Amino acid sequence: MSKTIDRLQLQARLATLPRPILVEALPAKYFADGHLPGARHLPHDEVRARAATVLPDQHAPVVVYCASATCQNSHIAARVLEQIGYTDVAVYAGGKKDWSEAGLPIESGTRPIEQQAA
Repeated sequence: MSKTIDRLQLQARLATLPRPILVEALPAKYFADGHLPGARHLPHDEVRARAATVLPDQHAPVVVYCASATCQNSHIAARVLEQIGYTDVAVYAGGKKDWSEAGLPIESGTRPIEQQAA
């Protein structure tokens, strides 16, 4: 079972090293419309196929999120990441809704997969 963190815990983790890798588990359209700054895109139904490309280090800290507290995509993605060997996975359960309602920045657009892993 993946651990969950709230926005304040996420902000604290983002302020320390090593910074966790943010991963959005929603379909491409929603990622392009807006995502947390620096997030990588890994839809929950593509984790097995794309995780090695998007997240090459299985021991790096990863925080997965989706749309809101009621969205389950992040939990599904985190569970699969753990099943395939990722060792430090957490779910930001509040997701984009909680982040944006707190007045925090959202980026839009997409980056090629190769740049996401850089």
